[in-house]
Amino acid sequence: MLAAVLSAVLGVGALTVPAGATERKDGAWTVTQQAAAKQDRLTADVRLDGSRGTLSLSVRSGGTTVLESAPLGIVTTAADLTSGLRLRGRQTQEITERYDTMTGKERRRSTRMTQTRFSFTGQNDARLDLLVRVSDDGVAYRYVLPEQGEVTVLREASAFQLPAASPAWLMPYTPNYERPHTETTAAAAPAGNFGYPSLFQVGAKYVLLTESDVDGRYAGSHLVHQAGTGRYEVALADERITSAGPLATPWRTAVIGDLAAVTGSTLVDDLASPSRIKDTSWIRPGRVAWSWLAGFGAAQRSLETQQRFVDYSAAHGWEYTLVDDGWKTTDWMPQLITYAQQRGVKVLLWMHWSDLDTAAEREAILPKVKGWGATGLKIDFMDSDSQARFRWYDDILEATAQQKLLVNFHGSTIPHGIQRTWPHVMTMEAVYGAEQGNVSIRDVATLPFTRNVVGSMDFTPMGFQFGTRNTSEAAELALSVVYESGFQNFAGSVQAYRDRPQLERFLEQVPTVWDESRLLSGHPGDGATFARRHGDRWFLGSVTAGAAETQRVPLDFLGGGRWRVDVVRDGQGGLVRESQVVDRRDTLSVPTVQNGGFAALVCRYEPGRTTCDRPVDRMPLTTLTAGPQRIQAEPGESVQVEGRFLVEEFGPATDVALTATGPTGWTVEGPGAEAGQLPTGKPLDARWTVRVPADAAYGNSDVVVAVGYRVPGRSTLLRSHRTVRVFVSPPGVDFVSDLPFAAERNGWGPVERDMSNGENSAGDGGPLRIRGTAYDKGLGMHAAGEVSVDIGGAYDRFTAKVGIDDEVTGEGSVVFEVIGDGRVLATTGVLTRADAAQPIDVDIAGVQRLTLRATDGGDGINFDHADWGDAQLRLTARS
Repeated sequence: MLAAVLSAVLGVGALTVPAGATERKDGAWTVTQQAAAKQDRLTADVRLDGSRGTLSLSVRSGGTTVLESAPLGIVTTAADLTSGLRLRGRQTQEITERYDTMTGKERRRSTRMTQTRFSFTGQNDARLDLLVRVSDDGVAYRYVLPEQGEVTVLREASAFQLPAASPAWLMPYTPNYERPHTETTAAAAPAGNFGYPSLFQVGAKYVLLTESDVDGRYAGSHLVHQAGTGRYEVALADERITSAGPLATPWRTAVIGDLAAVTGSTLVDDLASPSRIKDTSWIRPGRVAWSWLAGFGAAQRSLETQQRFVDYSAAHGWEYTLVDDGWKTTDWMPQLITYAQQRGVKVLLWMHWSDLDTAAEREAILPKVKGWGATGLKIDFMDSDSQARFRWYDDILEATAQQKLLVNFHGSTIPHGIQRTWPHVMTMEAVYGAEQGNVSIRDVATLPFTRNVVGSMDFTPMGFQFGTRNTSEAAELALSVVYESGFQNFAGSVQAYRDRPQLERFLEQVPTVWDESRLLSGHPGDGATFARRHGDRWFLGSVTAGAAETQRVPLDFLGGGRWRVDVVRDGQGGLVRESQVVDRRDTLSVPTVQNGGFAALVCRYEPGRTTCDRPVDRMPLTTLTAGPQRIQAEPGESVQVEGRFLVEEFGPATDVALTATGPTGWTVEGPGAEAGQLPTGKPLDARWTVRVPADAAYGNSDVVVAVGYRVPGRSTLLRSHRTVRVFVSPPGVDFVSDLPFAAERNGWGPVERDMSNGENSAGDGGPLRIRGTAYDKGLGMHAAGEVSVDIGGAYDRFTAKVGIDDEVTGEGSVVFEVIGDGRVLATTGVLTRADAAQPIDVDIAGVQRLTLRATDGGDGINFDHADWGDAQLRLTARS
């Protein structure tokens, strides 16, 4: 079956050479898309040099050469197929396809291309087929090595030749494509490597260079520029690429046209392999609440924080919540997913690609997270265009499709038509995005014409609380329309959203997948205004780089009749909404601020209609708090616990009951609180007295404050709980984390008490955990760090369990030292995240100042999260 599919895709055996035909050593041929208007018709000119047997290709748009003659060819270990070529035959056919996608600028696609297949014989009678396709919006070519057996490719001769003075928007190449763009010219760009997609302007036309249909049969590539020229050569990521024949290389692709044609092009998807998923009913794009930029790792380790983002999604009709790096050190993920499911929100989980880089890992992990109820994965840090990595992409895409898990790739390559072949890929990063914290406004305005042309782009807008934002508030909101992404991972904090009610209102309405998209105006680096249709409503987004102005947008893309336009723009006190009734002959005028823009929603006008908004299926936004978060108590002691439940928005809640329970043997006194109906803004409070039994176990115990409530019109009883952690101290022991620090220094962030190091602000760590064992008390450091405590000779022994915290995902190494009055009392060897916790037991009799130090193990201070678990001081006479 696979051989039949390959034969169909590659056209193996389709080309016939007449008996007695003479091989040609020179020639010139054209491949043209005849359906296009003559002035815009694209023509690929293929030439075979008779004296050297070399191939070249150039491209014309109408009468203008947009790609000058550049070489073709490929070199394998068996033959150099860049010269000495002779034509055996050629065959031209029209290719017409219709297909649907689950994401993108338009869901229903139709494509019509002219393809000519040239068959050549080269060195050692080796075969080389060249496929050239021309469509209304571009030209592409690929090589086919049609013979059976293993083939090893060493390099391609492929190159693109631009007119030297062509303006260019280029990105220095890195395998994760996370660099800002540079505006230059084709010849003036420095020598070096540049990533796809690369944009050039040739006269009135634009040329976007990229590649399509890359998978594990081959490797990715990038462009290498020859300084002072318009030559950009294709360089493969690997020195050797080995595959089974017949082998088809990726399509070397040039999207060509005016800016509307380039931004509207689906050529990269059109060239890709058809969908490998028959049943796509489970694939659903949507809006995602993403908490990373609102709290980083600490937010991912906090069940309360993640429930808050679930609650926000449920209150505003967003479909998803994403939990990023840090959750794997916790044990509450199934609980969070159940909590989200009760509120109609789906949960996505972050994973490092190395968690899933073997078949055994995929077989163990993917069914487990699917069994929890997770809907998809954000997979990160692939950082490679090698063939090995593309083979991994093949494996993980097939495995996630089998489990019906949606995928978002970060630290990844760019889309090469992947969303056609694997429609459960919702988006990919491969962009210098908002998480960088300071994206220039000119780069913001360049991305619609470069990276976002080739597929969904996870820029993660709306992070108002983070970094330096170079867009106005309205322009930032407009990115929800200007940038296309099947998952729109909105990066704001809950408070940042609530401070901007007009932003909240628009984001409740905006979809993430489109039936039609049009560039209305714009230029790379200067700005972009898009109109995108979903069903019978249009959404407009506009962003500009530069001075304040009045933007004027012709509305001739609308159908006949009257339309209502709801515009959200920057006002003096924040975002404001204005409405008007228009028709397709009108021009929409919107005043914008410096580096500003606007967003708009357009619907059919109906008398009496006051908004284009549609009803939102929402839940009340609620808050449950309990305190204090931590209490230290002695056996037999009583402590006070409080709880509060509040409906912040979209109330009421009904049948509300607030309760508290303690561990077995503990006594909880107090009636709790109840309310038949709790309106928005009115809190429900309760207070309890909790008695610790005299024989209580030492260590942490949890008092659970819980609430149950219903939402009008829904039968489900919703539940939530918070914990108050009570630490019962053993006699004769003092913990270092409870003592004042006489001195402190740390590699990243502060030294944390009773939690791991979160690298940023105080309290942003997670549980102290070494190789699966959690410690209630201790210190979280990051090398190089140390803490000193003045103990005045009061203790006899210091004990601890030390090691690298489980939250570390990279290679960390630490050496631990115990120092008394300047003298080293104990030291460990180099410990890594693979090592079990190492016990330390030191005689400290007479020590006045005790210092605990963590130093780097020799590989740099990245990932050196050093835990001192149960770091305690003992007076043996009291034990």
